[in-house]
Amino acid sequence: MIPILTIVAVGICCAALAAFAVASFVPSEQTSATEARLDLLASRRGANAGGKEPSLLLDGGLETRKEMFDSLFGSMPGLTAYIEQANVRLTATQFLMICGGAGMFGFLVPVLIPSVPILFAPISGIILAGIPAFWLRMCRAKRMALFGRQLPEALELLGRSLRAGHSLAAGFGLIASEMNEPINIEFGRVFQEQNLGIPLEEALDDMATRIPNMDVRFFATAVILQRQTGGDLAEILDKIGHLVRERLQILGQIQALTGEGRLSGIVLLAMPPLLFLVMLWMNPDYIMTLFTDSIGQKLLGFGLVTQVLGALVIRKIVTIKV
Repeated sequence: MIPILTIVAVGICCAALAAFAVASFVPSEQTSATEARLDLLASRRGANAGGKEPSLLLDGGLETRKEMFDSLFGSMPGLTAYIEQANVRLTATQFLMICGGAGMFGFLVPVLIPSVPILFAPISGIILAGIPAFWLRMCRAKRMALFGRQLPEALELLGRSLRAGHSLAAGFGLIASEMNEPINIEFGRVFQEQNLGIPLEEALDDMATRIPNMDVRFFATAVILQRQTGGDLAEILDKIGHLVRERLQILGQIQALTGEGRLSGIVLLAMPPLLFLVMLWMNPDYIMTLFTDSIGQKLLGFGLVTQVLGALVIRKIVTIKV
C-alpha cells in the first residue's frame, strides 16, 4: 500500500509541476497600458543616451537571476490576477514557493516522526500546501465583499461630485481621497491611469476586468455608453447605486435564509474526517483495515467520492445568484 501512495503522491506533484510549467509560458494579458507607456518612454530615453553602455547598476547585476526566475514562474495570468484581487504583497513566484515549502514540510513530518504512520505523508503534504491557497481565497473574498458594500456609497459620491460641477475624472480622484480601502485603491488607479494619458474608457474596462463584480461591469458599461451617446450621468449613477443597494439587501436575506443549510453542510462534511481522526487515536488497528484490506480500500474510495458529491450538491442548493 505504501508504494501505491508514494506513486500517487509523485504523480500529483508531477502533474502540478507540468501544469505550472505550461501556464508559465502563457503570455499575461493583464499587463497594464501604463507600464507599456512607461517602458516605451524608458526605451526612448535609453536610445537617446548617446550610445553609452549601461552601467552594472543599471544592467541588473544580481537582479538578473531573480528576473529570469520570475519570468518562468511569475507570468501566470490567473494566479497573478487572483493575488492582485486579494491585494496580497506577494508575487506568483513567492506564493508558489510558500505552497511548495508548506507541502514539503507536511510531507516530511510523518516521515521523520516514527510515531506517525508514513501513510499520512501525502495527505499532510497536500493539506499544508492547501493552507496558503485557502488563506489567499479568504483574503480575496473578504476584499471583494467589502468592495461591493462600498460601491453604492462611491456611486452616490461620484453623482454628487458631478452635480457640483466637477468632471468625471475629478470625481474618481475624490473617491480615491475620501473613501477607504479597497475601493479608493481601484478608483485611484483609474484616476492615475487617466492622468497618464490612457483613455478613461480603457481604464474603466481594466478596472472591471480586475474586479470580478457584476455591479462594477454595469457601472463601467454605463459610463462608456454615456460618454458615447450623452445623457445625465449623475442620474444614471443614482439608479445604479439604488440597484446595487437593492441587490445587497436581497443577498443578505438569501444568506440569512440559507444559513441553516450551509451550517448543516459544514457539520455533515466535517463529521467523517473528525470521526476518522478520533478512531485513529483510539484504535489505530481498526482504522488501518481501511488501508490494508481490499474491501476497506473500496469503501474508503466510495466514501471520499460521496463526500465530494455531497459537498457539490449542498453548494448547488445554498448558492442562489442575485
